[in-house]
Amino acid sequence: MPETPNILLIVADQLIAELTGAYGHPVVQTPNLNRLARRGVRFDAAYCPVPVCSPSRSSMLSGRFASTNSAWDNAAPIASDLPMLPHYLATAGYDTALSGKMHFVGADQEHGFAKRLTTDMFPSTLAWTPDRDRVGRFTHPANPCGPPIAIDYVSSGPVQWTEQLQFDEETHYRALEFLHSKRTERRGSLQVPTPPADERPWLLVASYHHPHEPFLTPRKYWDRYADAEIDPVRVRGGADLPRSAMDDWVDTLHGVDGVDLADSEEAYRTRRAYYALVTYIDDKVGELLDTLEETGHADDTLIVFTSDHGDMLGERGMVQKRTFYEWSARVPLIMAGGPVTARGTVSTVPVSLLDLVPTACELVGVEPIRPDGRSILPELTGGSVDERPVFVEYHSEGVYAPCWMRRSGNLKYTYVHGHGHQLFDLSTDPRELVDLSADPGHADDVEAARADILRRFDPDDIEARIRRSLQDREIVRSSMATTGAVWAYDPDPSLFTRYWRET
Repeated sequence: MPETPNILLIVADQLIAELTGAYGHPVVQTPNLNRLARRGVRFDAAYCPVPVCSPSRSSMLSGRFASTNSAWDNAAPIASDLPMLPHYLATAGYDTALSGKMHFVGADQEHGFAKRLTTDMFPSTLAWTPDRDRVGRFTHPANPCGPPIAIDYVSSGPVQWTEQLQFDEETHYRALEFLHSKRTERRGSLQVPTPPADERPWLLVASYHHPHEPFLTPRKYWDRYADAEIDPVRVRGGADLPRSAMDDWVDTLHGVDGVDLADSEEAYRTRRAYYALVTYIDDKVGELLDTLEETGHADDTLIVFTSDHGDMLGERGMVQKRTFYEWSARVPLIMAGGPVTARGTVSTVPVSLLDLVPTACELVGVEPIRPDGRSILPELTGGSVDERPVFVEYHSEGVYAPCWMRRSGNLKYTYVHGHGHQLFDLSTDPRELVDLSADPGHADDVEAARADILRRFDPDDIEARIRRSLQDREIVRSSMATTGAVWAYDPDPSLFTRYWRET
């Protein structure tokens, strides 16, 4: 058994923490997440670094802010010399593998992983480079005249199969295959030649697409909710809600106008399909946990379950992510096994996915370089960490100014540079219905939060860096489109020589 724990990091995409049984939902069936939470620590105030896929994932794996990494949007390349979790763990002797979705952009599609077991799902090129000055809706680059994103939120239901399901099935198969290769007993009843056991500790990242839209689910999961009470939209869009410039921008990007996200039969079907896809992911978690048991690694493996961000799912008349409201920016985070001794506990301290790298590095005795997160290991062993502000940022792809969220205690402050701010008290207003930013009683809170953001970040410098990046990327994108150059990743060619094959 390794002296340091193995690490299994399970990542869902666009999973709302509140819509899981593990976080108390009475209808959504997540018995395996519930089982994981009973074994470990459930974090109730965990936030993504950025409420969009690629920047959030690269920040999670590096422990650094997206603005530190220049990870502006879903088409921003990540530097190969950026230290990431697999780099750190490799220096501690770990075998490292990635199965599934990570949405790395750029020529480097491995970023320190010794093995990448599948291809990826979304473009690795600069094809999705946004326009900083044109406010408009998002359409798929392959079909620029196609429907807006919001259409996916009123066209859901059961299907036989989709490309997205195929991707997750392949991701899952390769993840299970990796875990089986790490079994503690290397020989079965048939005495066939087997390679020597690899005694190194390991990191496996198993990263799935679902429950990301489109919300098309296998019928067996759809049928599980045939008689279930499906929640309607709790907070309807309307003029009485607090609104920010950021909200207006992303609503335009997503094309929510003209789509009924609250009262239609289609809205009901979307919620039901979302529940079903959450249960689909939960089944994958269960099979991973069962395999750890079968291979003898249930006790020496730290298991981390999370998501890159959430989904508004019609709340406030909004869809997808790209906003700082709780359903978009807050994520599930459950940690169990290995060094976790605080079993069945709940942490209410605000934390960030940026904290995962420092925590893992402390476990294995490696010093991370200039992390923006901090270790939360004490929370896993019955202690506690001091509360400090957690920051979420979003600066490009549908927004037109640098934007931040800061949570300190129960106060959540959002700042759109040059376009105003908001303040919510989540202890009394968990649905973020009352903007306190103009309340004289909270003037000091607003000023302290704003000053803290501007002390840590330089909005004008960030704006200039984004514009330079977009200019550079547009030239390279055009060139790649002309030459046909690609950065797509194919799995390890050594797969063709596995088993007893030579060619």
